[in-house]
Amino acid sequence: MSTTEQRVAIVTGAARGIGAATAVRLAAEGRAVAVLDLDETACKDTVEKITAAGGKAVAIGCDVSDSDQVAAAVERVARELGAPTVLVNNAGVLRDNLLFKMSDSDWDTVMNVHLRGAFLMSRACQKHMVDAAFGRIVNLSSSSALGNRGQVNYAAAKAGLQGFTKTLAIELGKFGITANAVAPGFIATDMTAATAARVGMEFEDFKAAAATQIPVQRVGNPDDIANAIAFFTGEAAGFVSGQVLYVAGGPLC
Repeated sequence: MSTTEQRVAIVTGAARGIGAATAVRLAAEGRAVAVLDLDETACKDTVEKITAAGGKAVAIGCDVSDSDQVAAAVERVARELGAPTVLVNNAGVLRDNLLFKMSDSDWDTVMNVHLRGAFLMSRACQKHMVDAAFGRIVNLSSSSALGNRGQVNYAAAKAGLQGFTKTLAIELGKFGITANAVAPGFIATDMTAATAARVGMEFEDFKAAAATQIPVQRVGNPDDIANAIAFFTGEAAGFVSGQVLYVAGGPLC
């Protein structure tokens, strides 16, 4: 068994969408995968897909914004699968609204899941990575980090994750740990479907309109992001750290 096949990965927000695609992809590369989401039962489909293909996975319910739940989840992963040395901070929520309509709760919920969640998960996992002298942390940012109408909370959180990522790379590099961020553009998921509903458009029309603004003339899918994440988590990416990769079908600046 190769070193890669022995790695244990945690993917948060892995019940569906980008998280589920990433969990399946990492399992296909030989990693044991902890599939984390707020509702453990919602992780069933992802776990079954992995195990049906001969992989190893466990479903774990966890609110990533809760310190005690995060500590318990990481401890359970270490006990049932082994020390986690790959972490994908994907868990996220939307609470879109224009600034003057945005509530305190809208702001706090998005910050707590995206930023606090990534902080708590990274802090809990880094000790296992340090002990192993190997670690891969990938944080999910977004093209919205560059600014997006109606998403002042989400844009701020995703921009914050880029600074968080670069700082992790500086602090943890000497321990053999890399930290990178993947920033998706328009990806067809439940979250973008919810955005379509919010603006009163059919999802297919919403996707078609978005595709006209993308150089490759299509919207992305979860596997497009899972492919990028898989690269950053691999053994061969050990000299790539502190980077933000926009996966958006064209250049962004």
